[in-house]
Amino acid sequence: MSDAALHDRFARDIAAHKGILFKLAYSYGPRGDERADLIQDMLLQLWHAYPRFEPGRVAFSTWMYRVAMNVAISAHRHHSRRAAEHLPLEDFGLDIAEAERFWDARSDNMRTLDRLIAALDELSRALILLFLDGREADEIAAILGLSSSNVTTKLSRLKTRLQAQFAAATAPEKKP
Repeated sequence: MSDAALHDRFARDIAAHKGILFKLAYSYGPRGDERADLIQDMLLQLWHAYPRFEPGRVAFSTWMYRVAMNVAISAHRHHSRRAAEHLPLEDFGLDIAEAERFWDARSDNMRTLDRLIAALDELSRALILLFLDGREADEIAAILGLSSSNVTTKLSRLKTRLQAQFAAATAPEKKP
């Protein structure tokens, strides 16, 4: 496949699943400039790994989640910006201002949930984000390198904990 054809296929695949990048950036990048850097890092790693992607073996979104999630977790752990090649986000249909508007328009309840998710440890955050994105336990297990039963158990406990925290955070204050 020619470089131009590979680039075009990559751009189409990324544009179709750009929400994954936005979701991870908002979960792992606390500020706007860090989010843009994180998206850039995820995109760069996806581009470098793309020639090894096997379309018939796994869904692109599953593969993309695995690669991008690893980058996000690694960046979060090390809190360091890496110098990277420049790939214009616009070439892939990624508009940071669009993502900012999307997140700003969220309801108070969704903002509360976002805050609770952001406070989770890295693995729990990854689990709940994948679950909320509608991924099945088997796919989450494949993305995170866990067993399906481990994913199911951890998700059950995590949902119970988040429900309790959400209820406490949204309960009306009692006046003395």
